[in-house]
Amino acid sequence: MKKAKRLALIPPYLFVKIEEKKEELVKRGVDVIDFGIGDPDLPTPAHIIKKMREILDTKEAANYPTSKGEFAFRKAVSKWYQKRFRVELNPRDEVCCLIGSKEGLAHLPLCFIDPGDVALIPDPSYPVYKICTTLAGGEPHLLPLTAANDFLPQLEKVPAKVLKKAKLLFINYPNNPTGAVCDKKFLEQAVAFAKKHGLLLVSDLAYSEMGYDGYQPNSVLEIPGAKEIAIEFHSLSKTYNMTGWRIGMAVGNKEAVGALATLKSNLDSGAFKAVQLAAIEALSGSQQCVEDNRRTFEGRRNVLIDGLNSLGWKIARPKATFYMWVPVPQGETSASFTERVLDKCGILVVPGNGYGPSGEGYVRMAITLPKERIAEAVLRLKKAGIGF
Repeated sequence: MKKAKRLALIPPYLFVKIEEKKEELVKRGVDVIDFGIGDPDLPTPAHIIKKMREILDTKEAANYPTSKGEFAFRKAVSKWYQKRFRVELNPRDEVCCLIGSKEGLAHLPLCFIDPGDVALIPDPSYPVYKICTTLAGGEPHLLPLTAANDFLPQLEKVPAKVLKKAKLLFINYPNNPTGAVCDKKFLEQAVAFAKKHGLLLVSDLAYSEMGYDGYQPNSVLEIPGAKEIAIEFHSLSKTYNMTGWRIGMAVGNKEAVGALATLKSNLDSGAFKAVQLAAIEALSGSQQCVEDNRRTFEGRRNVLIDGLNSLGWKIARPKATFYMWVPVPQGETSASFTERVLDKCGILVVPGNGYGPSGEGYVRMAITLPKERIAEAVLRLKKAGIGF
């Protein structure tokens, strides 16, 4: 059996290796405190589950969905965007249902990247941007995100020869893995840059409802003229603790949304209709559950940051996401520190270089576990003499 050459271009998916390592340790009897994959440990809100149960008893639930998404779902997305961001979307041609935002982000390069084209991709970043650009035959051009530039890409430094071949510009704020945020000024700059260079601006907004200390993230579509050049990806996964439900949306520029919908019509049969109809309840019902989630994760953030800082770190409190971007002690690498805390403390973190070369020197910790477990992790580090 001879595999396609394209498979040799991509590494094993980062979190598959992490899950395998965790499974190995658990089999050995290790009590692993898992700060790895960003999968909320909180339950899906009861009113959403109740609606799902009701829908499953109907004949409609088992029918084929439309690949672009049920119109009722797309209409609910439009209303949610209007209420949350004051952004007007036409549900007919500016909204597409996704089987989770990852699916849409992965398929988008196939719509716009030809062999030799370039996608401008933040570094570090969600691995899907880079991997699926490569699978489409494109060339990722990495934009370093560093503490010195507040983890924002320096667009003005992209070489002219790269811009001539560039087709896509990915942005992701609030950011995975760094937890960084941006203001409207940066979004305005990104929109202007994309317009100037004929780029499709691709915004990944999966963490918009995880802002802390009063901070409310913006949609790029709030920027005047953004809809001319931008497509935005969102998901119910983090907002409503629905990661396994696989439901999300792409919104914005109707040409880009339409291209994605056309591709999807040939690749999948759409998200399970019952999930779409239950998602309407999530988007249209009470949002108290979203506020409750935010308070829970804000409290967990405080426990971890206070604990790490008591051990010598000097980490500012992230304004959004449930990720902590933690610098490793002097003399360590991302990989060596990850291995040390796993072996000595039974604590699982993700090495920053798994998100790109600029992630070296950091580890990512997802606070998707109770305060008590977070406090236990800090205690284990202290007992092992591990600090900054």
